[in-house]
Amino acid sequence: MTCKIDIKLAVEAAYVWEVTVRTIKIIRGMVRLAAAGLSAHLAVSAAHAQDTGNFPNRPITLVVPFAPGGGNDIMARLVGERMSRSLGQQVVVENKPGAGGNIGSRQAARSAPDGYTMLLAFTGTIAINPALYANMGYEPNKELTPIGSISTSPSVLVVHPSFPAQNLKELIAYAKAHPGEVNYASSGVGTVVHMATEMLADVAGMEVKQVPYRGTGPAVADVIGGHVKMMMPPIPAVIGYVRSGTLRAIAVTSKTRSPLLPEVPTIDEAGLKGFSSDQRYGLLAPAATPRPLIERLNKELRAALADETIQKRILEDGATPAPDSPEDYGAAIANDQKTWGGIVKKLGLRVD
Repeated sequence: MTCKIDIKLAVEAAYVWEVTVRTIKIIRGMVRLAAAGLSAHLAVSAAHAQDTGNFPNRPITLVVPFAPGGGNDIMARLVGERMSRSLGQQVVVENKPGAGGNIGSRQAARSAPDGYTMLLAFTGTIAINPALYANMGYEPNKELTPIGSISTSPSVLVVHPSFPAQNLKELIAYAKAHPGEVNYASSGVGTVVHMATEMLADVAGMEVKQVPYRGTGPAVADVIGGHVKMMMPPIPAVIGYVRSGTLRAIAVTSKTRSPLLPEVPTIDEAGLKGFSSDQRYGLLAPAATPRPLIERLNKELRAALADETIQKRILEDGATPAPDSPEDYGAAIANDQKTWGGIVKKLGLRVD
C-alpha cells in the first residue's frame, strides 16, 4: 500500500510550524522581559519606600547656579546650614555658575529624583530665563518641582544726589519732559535689575535708556560717580551708600516698606498704585522626586525659616522670609513667569 505525499502541502505545513515555534519563543521572551521589568520596578519602588523611611542617610547636594558670594549663594548657605542640623545630614552647597544660571539648574534638574539634590532658584533663573533664552538646555516647568520659597527681596530705586528729582512723582515728570535722556544702570541685559526698571518705566509711561554692566558692583559704581542717573538694585547692594548720602533712595519695590529703609516709601505709596516687584528665592527638586521626600524637605525648610537667627540674617540681607507650601511656591513661580515673561516679550529680548 503506498501513500502519496503532497510535497507543496508538506513544505507549507513545515513553514507554518516554524513560524509558530518562532512566535511562541518571541512571546516567551516578551513575557520574561515584562516579568524582569516588573521585578525591577518593584525593587525600585521598595528601595524608594526604604529610602523615604530612612531619608536622609547621606549628604544632600544643594546646587547654586552662580558663583559664591552673591545673593543666591548667601540664601543657600543660610538655609542649608540650618537644614543640616535638623535633617541629621550635611547639606552641601555646590556652586555651578554659567549661562545665566542655566548650567547649574540643568544639572540639578537631570539629577536622580531621590531627594538628595536640591536647586537654589530665584526669579532670574526660573521666571525670566524661560522667556529670555531660546534654548535653556532643559525645561524647568517639566523637569523641576517646587519644594518651597525661602524669601522675597525688593529692589530700591536710587539716583545720584545731583539728579533734580526728589521723589518718584518728580522723577517720572522729569523723564517725561526729557524723553530718552534719562539713563539707568543695570547689572546686565535680562537681569532682575533690568526687568524691574523696564517694568517701572512701562507702568509710569516714561522713556528711559539702559546702560548695561557686567554685574551689580560696576553699575552701582557708575551711579555713584554720576555717569548714570539712576538704578534699581537689590537693597543690600546700596544700603550703605543711601545711609551715607552718597545715593538718594526714591522708593522701594516691595508691597510694604523695607525694615532696612523704613523712611523710604514704596512705589505704590509714591503714586503708582498696585506696583510691586520682588525677586523670590526658593528650593526646587528634580520633577520625579517622591512626594514624601518633597514634604520632608519642605518641613525642614519651614523649620529653618522659623529660626530667629535665620530670620534675622535674612532680614539683614534686605529680604523677608517667605515660608510656604510646594503648591504655593509653584503658583508664585507661574505668576512670576507670566509677569516677567511679558516684560521680556514686550522688550523683544532673546538670547539664542
